[in-house]
Amino acid sequence: MGTSKVYFTREITPESLVRIYRALGVELKGKVGVKISTGEPGGHNYLHPELIGELVNSLRGTIIECCTAYGGRRTEPGEHWKAIAEHGFTAAFPCDIMDEFGEMELPVNGGYHLKSDRVGAAFANYDSVLVLSHFKGHAMAGMGGALKNISIGIASPRGKTRIHTAGLMEQPEELFGRPLEKPPEQDPFLESMADACKAVIDYKGPGNMLYINVANRLSVDCDCDSHPAEPGMADLGIFASTDPVAVDQACYDAVVNAADPGKAALIERMNSRHAIHVVEAAADLSLGNREYEIVTID
Repeated sequence: MGTSKVYFTREITPESLVRIYRALGVELKGKVGVKISTGEPGGHNYLHPELIGELVNSLRGTIIECCTAYGGRRTEPGEHWKAIAEHGFTAAFPCDIMDEFGEMELPVNGGYHLKSDRVGAAFANYDSVLVLSHFKGHAMAGMGGALKNISIGIASPRGKTRIHTAGLMEQPEELFGRPLEKPPEQDPFLESMADACKAVIDYKGPGNMLYINVANRLSVDCDCDSHPAEPGMADLGIFASTDPVAVDQACYDAVVNAADPGKAALIERMNSRHAIHVVEAAADLSLGNREYEIVTID
């Protein structure tokens, strides 16, 4: 499919986020949703309002989220709203829990496992989306970047369960509420994440989505973890692209190639979960290119 550009800056500041967005040369139009993880209470590695505020406000953006499928305070809207407020988001921006009043089905055309994806119904209200991701490890997916933020992040709890089980289960309590007799295999889970990405991107249109990964606080654990491990390696910087495959591949490569002995734990977390397979699967579904050119804006 060719080579995609991934813009990069080592500087992680509110100003550099605006600069790297502008470097993409694409204007998000209409009502803009900014998809982030607002973080499980107790955690502290999520992208804080102070860091993202200048960019979000310049877009007149709305922070968009969905409820979670695991046990925690964000499984239902009431406690989820409290958590969003505790982390300072409601005081800084308009916010929307997109599945608060329902969900909708998005078709998956030509996917691996899923025929459709379940997302928050209010996703329909946004003309364009900035997928603003904290790149880090993840206990189940191995890593969390743009592709995870599109798939798991925009899915409703039933949609999340569908992805985690490659379409076999729909009720979150079946997945997280009791031990499974046979846990889902890893590669079908990651391929189902790619399926969900395809559903979301096809629905919104690839020209209406942009991707920024902030590679700081590089814990092996996700922002959905209320007690994440402290990072073992130093911050890397900010990566941005019009291509979600390229931006996640670039972040993965940056961790692997970093001259930082503290990277070992994160590499083990990613490789033990075959994390790169979601990138492989998304590329196979023609969602982007694994080949990329780094364009430094420093």
